[in-house]
Amino acid sequence: MRQIKEVIVVEGRYDKNALSQVVDAVILETSGFGIFNDRQKQKLLRQMAEKRGLIVLTDSDGAGFVIRNFIKSCVPPKYLKQAYVPDIYGKERRKKIPSKEGKLGVEGMRPEILLNALIKAGATIDDGVEKEKTELISKADMYFKGLSGGEGSRLKRASLIKKLDLPEHLTADGLLDVLNALMSREEFLALQL
Repeated sequence: MRQIKEVIVVEGRYDKNALSQVVDAVILETSGFGIFNDRQKQKLLRQMAEKRGLIVLTDSDGAGFVIRNFIKSCVPPKYLKQAYVPDIYGKERRKKIPSKEGKLGVEGMRPEILLNALIKAGATIDDGVEKEKTELISKADMYFKGLSGGEGSRLKRASLIKKLDLPEHLTADGLLDVLNALMSREEFLALQL
């Protein structure tokens, strides 16, 4: 079991149970949309973020992105890392029918997928060594590659998201966050789109 320094935020208890079998970390639940009205939990997230950093790991469906974006509005970005699970269609064992969008949530992911998502997000694992980052990918780089601000940029983003096996609900800004977690600026500029 890998130890992770940052606090990991998930939607609910089943997500927490699945993740706690993969990593040794502080894992907090948002109680789904309950986080919206829970000022205490919002304050706790900010405090934990300032102390240890926060990794947000929500489902890749629309509801997961609403919760993720709410957390982004509550916690200063310098303390946040974003971990994403891929779009995998199916249903969790405990459910009789698939979710509204038909995608597996965090609880339905295989352990290696969860660990890989945390590593890609830049989690500080075991020895405290973080992925070294040089120059970050900028919004201007995204524009230069045709991934934002121009005609056809939405289709280009969708194509890149599919190619990198990322959740389809990523916005241009969300994609920028993910790309900075996944690759260097040099690797991004070398991408053939």
